[in-house]
This record gives sequence, structure tokens and C-alpha cells, in this order.
Amino acid sequence: MENTITYLRQVFQERSIIIEEKNKRLFTEFCNQANNQSDVNKIFEVQAMVIKNWELFTRIADIQKQSFLFPNASVGKHYEHRLDFEKLEIQDIAELRFTGLEEIGLAYDPETKVISGNPTTSGDVRIQVDFLLKDQADLSKYNEKVIVLIINPDPKSLWKDLPSSKEDKFWKEDNVELSGTFLDKNIVISSKRGRSHANVGSARDDDFAYQNYENGWGILAVSDGAGSAAYSREGSKIACEFVVEYFSTQSNDPEFVAFDDLIQDYHAAQSPEINQQINRFIYNELGRGALQTHKKLESAAAGLGIAFKELNATFIFSLVKKYSFGYVILSFSVGDCPIALLNKDLNEVNLLNHLDVGEYGGGTRFITMPEIFEPAKLQNRFSFKVVEDFSYLMLMTDGIYDPKFVTEANLENIDKWNTFLSDLKGANPDEAAVNFDYDNQNIAMELSNWMDFWDSGNHDDRTLAIIF
Repeated sequence: MENTITYLRQVFQERSIIIEEKNKRLFTEFCNQANNQSDVNKIFEVQAMVIKNWELFTRIADIQKQSFLFPNASVGKHYEHRLDFEKLEIQDIAELRFTGLEEIGLAYDPETKVISGNPTTSGDVRIQVDFLLKDQADLSKYNEKVIVLIINPDPKSLWKDLPSSKEDKFWKEDNVELSGTFLDKNIVISSKRGRSHANVGSARDDDFAYQNYENGWGILAVSDGAGSAAYSREGSKIACEFVVEYFSTQSNDPEFVAFDDLIQDYHAAQSPEINQQINRFIYNELGRGALQTHKKLESAAAGLGIAFKELNATFIFSLVKKYSFGYVILSFSVGDCPIALLNKDLNEVNLLNHLDVGEYGGGTRFITMPEIFEPAKLQNRFSFKVVEDFSYLMLMTDGIYDPKFVTEANLENIDKWNTFLSDLKGANPDEAAVNFDYDNQNIAMELSNWMDFWDSGNHDDRTLAIIF
């Protein structure tokens, strides 16, 4: 009854109703009446309910205004974000549901409180969140909140794939791939136009050529036309085709015939004299092939009426022959394209050339540069290797080397090469795989598909030639 007396006295006072001394007992009797006490209790209940409703109302408003920061997503890339109710201080939410997630490739799991999936749409996506608080009486009336999820576009989609024009001077196919035999082994090659060219509709600069000669030698050449040279795509083409043609006649030269005997002597018993003769042969014969390639390009530039440097191209080639005791591999290189030999057990790699790379970039050299033929510099551009057998001989342009190996030092790390082989065989985000089975008729296309890999900042032409 005390609550009733206190409450009514306060109410009467607010309304200027004075309880005179003579009516005090009467007021007490009034407050003691059951119906009046019941009415006052009802008022207390209504007040409590109004206060609770106000608190609920403001709490809902607070949550609606609260910022739910979700990490940015990317189209085509798996997304997963767990809502931490405790960190967000929303433990009083009884139920949460999202509208619009499925439309963009995402879903919400109320058990784990995780939003996950593979976004299909880019942009600032508005998503409706409906929630119920634990204290809500009406469980059918959800409260609405809107969040914005930023979904970045697939970087690949930002690049155009414009066809090159066959009307362009020295046009060549955007993508070329082939497979075949090389001596007693197989060969697969893919040369693919880079995204930087595809984005503007220009042609591929890289090129390659190979041939098996009747006398048992085989040659494989790869060239990367310089992006800064207007007609480098023609320079790379001329270089590869010419060196293959050049050695098709030179390989029957008496010097080459005599080399067979020299190699047999080398295998039987090495000596300083034999080593000197081999080095002299390599310097003379491969050096002459490189120099004649240089002169062919110089003549082509003059005939076209263009500056020699407009045909700038890096250039590598390897001559290979199988003998009874194993394989002899002779190589020449200028520029930043690696030649690598992996042994049969895949526990050793030999980098058969030194790359022309500057400490701060721009240090590469081209077959069109006369200074590379200075005797003191030229002798470092050759290599000679004799092995019983090998698993892979690879020649590649920097469109492969830069994203997959990054630094020259990694090219001499067998672990990096085994990672690269795993990548080739399907251990990559695209799960693109190359099956190196001798009977695989689709290997060229598989290699071409693998070379579509994405690597931010590396969009140059890609050429990879593999003898296996």
C-alpha cells in the first residue's frame, strides 16, 4: 500500500490537489481500497512496459545506425567473413538473416555466423539485414538494416582482349602452340600474346623455331621482341627462323663432323687440350651463327628503311645431339631469357646462360647490339653441357620467368623448379594442368591454357618451350 500512497500523493500534488488534515485518514482508506491499488499497479506495469519499449526502440535504432565493417570481396575469389557478435556488441540479437546475398554468389550460415562464397558481381552492393532482438515480443516483426559490401572486380576483366589486325605490318598470330618430337624426346611449345598487347589490339612480339637435322643435331630458338622497338616482332621472327636455317647447312660442315670425334675424345678422357678445342669450336661455330643472325637483322632493317634498333630482340638458342653416352647441349644467349636443364632425378638444375639484367632494370641486351660481339664479352654467352640424360630442357621468355621465378637467383634453385613443375602439373589457382605423357595429343593446348595464369604486374608476351 505504501507504493500506492506515495504514487497518489505525488499525482495529486502535481494536479494541485491538497489533502487537508481532516482528509488524511480518508486518503489512507482510499489508497487502501483494492481497486485503487490494482489500478496503480496497472499504471506501474504500463510505465515499465513503455520504458522497456523505449529502450527496445532506441536499441533497434542504435543497431540500425551501427557500422558493420565487412572486408572487401573480389569477384571470382573465395570470400569468408565471420560475424563476431561479441566484438560488435550485438549479443542481444536473437536472429539474423540477409536478403540479397544469394544474388551475388554468397550465403550466410546462422550456425557458424559466417558469410561465404564466390562473389559474381562487382561494385558497392547494398544488402538488407533483418534482425530480431531477444527482448522483442512480436517475433514476426523483423527490423531492417542495410549494409554495403564492396566487391572488387576480377582484375582480368579490366583488361580488353582486342584482336590484332592482320593489316598491321609484320602481323603474326596472337597465340601459337605446337608439339612434336625433338631427337628421341618430345617437345611442346606455346607462345602467347601478353595482356598488354591484347589490351590495345597489337600483335605478339615473342617468337620461336626448332628443327631436327638429318645429321642428328636439333636446334631450338626463342626470342623476345623488345616492347620499346616498333618492329621487334619481326626482329624476333627473323632471328629464330634464320638461325634454324643457318645451322641446317652448317651442321654438315667439316667442323661439325670433326666435332663428333672431338666429343668422343672428350668423353673418353678429358684434357686441357680437348677442352680448349671444344671451347674454340663453340666460340667459332655458335659465335658465327649469332653474328650471322645479327647481320641478317641489320640487312633486313636496311631493306625496310628502318633503324636497326627497331628490330631489337633478345635471343637464345640451344643445339642438342644425342651420342651413345648421352646428350651434348650447346647454347647461346643474349638478353634475359633463361635456358635451364633439369636432371633425370629432378634434384639438380643447371642454368645454361647468364641473364643480361641490370641492377635497376634496363640492363638487358639484344642480338641487334654490335657491342655483344666484342671478344671479351662474347665468350660468356656460350655454354657447353654433357649429360647422360635429362628430364626437361626449357627455354622461356621473361613473360614466364618474371612471374614464376622473380629473380635470377631462383633459376638456380631446384626447389623453385620443382614448385614450377608442380604449377605446370596443376598446382595453381586455376587448376590448369599439363600432362607430360608422351602419348598426350592435347599437350600443346594444355600448355597454352596454363599460360593464361594471372599475375599482377606481369602482362608481357609468354613463350615457353620444353624438351622432355
